[in-house]
Amino acid sequence: MSKKKSGVIGILTGGGDVPGLNPAIRAVTIRAIREGYKVVGLRRGWAGVTEIIRDKDADNSNNFQILTEEIVNKSGRTGGTFLHTSRTKPSKMAKADVPVHLKDAYNAGENDLTPEVIKNLDWLGVDYLIPIGGDDTLSYGVHLYQEGLKVIAIPKTMDNDVPGTDYCIGFSTCVTRTISLTNSLRTIAGSHERFLILEVFGRYAGFTAMLPTMAGAAHRCVIPEYKFDIEKLTDLLIYDRAHNPSRYSVVLVSEGAMFEGGEMVFADRSTDAYGHAKLGGIGDLVASRIKELSAKHNNGKTINTIDQKLGYMVRGGDPDAIDSIVPMAFGNLALDLLLKGIHGRLVVLKNGRYDNVPLDVVTGTKKVVDVNHFYDIERYRPKYENFEMKPLFIMTSEV
Repeated sequence: MSKKKSGVIGILTGGGDVPGLNPAIRAVTIRAIREGYKVVGLRRGWAGVTEIIRDKDADNSNNFQILTEEIVNKSGRTGGTFLHTSRTKPSKMAKADVPVHLKDAYNAGENDLTPEVIKNLDWLGVDYLIPIGGDDTLSYGVHLYQEGLKVIAIPKTMDNDVPGTDYCIGFSTCVTRTISLTNSLRTIAGSHERFLILEVFGRYAGFTAMLPTMAGAAHRCVIPEYKFDIEKLTDLLIYDRAHNPSRYSVVLVSEGAMFEGGEMVFADRSTDAYGHAKLGGIGDLVASRIKELSAKHNNGKTINTIDQKLGYMVRGGDPDAIDSIVPMAFGNLALDLLLKGIHGRLVVLKNGRYDNVPLDVVTGTKKVVDVNHFYDIERYRPKYENFEMKPLFIMTSEV
């Protein structure tokens, strides 16, 4: 093991938890320690970095911890993130959320605490910062990089919608769980000869509905990228049910999917630090309308529905094989860049190969399903054609 003192690396996880975060933390930490670095785990995402009290006698145990091989090995095979997480945006913090010890200095309705974040990281002696997150978490990483910090980012989100990469940590486990849970609910749908309507994650991108459908978990899917006609969807599901010996049909509904002429459906009007209102309820509305319309398309006979929101069930538990392997590779990719003195990069998977791209791709583009290439707007399902030379998970924002 190297005895040299190479510097300090800070690592954090932000946004929603997914299986694969702990393996990524483990990969970074073990490699970094063996290269002579000290690793600081920044707790609760950007919240912990913001709330540090720069006093050696202060209790900052809720804000950071020194990571060791023993610590990360205990959690490296498990789901979630032992560093915890939050949806904090230090550059746009509401007055009520400003840490107590900073309230006198930051008392506007909305505050930019970036100067405090930079001072806190300097106080910790952090030379390199490795945030693991989705486009929201990483967009603040871009901001810190533009402020002069050495940032190397790792993409994570079960929606698989971070730009610049074909794959984000958490996506494979999400797809695996969705297929498994859908198949478990088939027995109920078949027993009662009903429609099975399942709401899945996917605010702006429909990958988490498209891939399970492509894998055979559902007959149809509706996604945020294309507003759907509820009459057409009902008719298609009745056709699927009639041609299924077990007399049921299944549709996956992305949480961000929208009716023709409608908008996203929100659970309430509250927003997180990044301005996103909590989605939820489109599955319920689809189920209600399909049941209501079913008699019209089924010779006057109403067909009942099973309406289930898969929600957190798809993000819980241990990572699958891909979400154990990819985080290991991403973590080591980040260390490869760091050892070469390269920063301002996002580690990625592109066309089945590990690589890195400029970090600002996170804020410069959007990654959504290319409807023209991958989604059949007449049949409300993926297109099963032209797979040659496509990446493992087939759909990217590039064609």
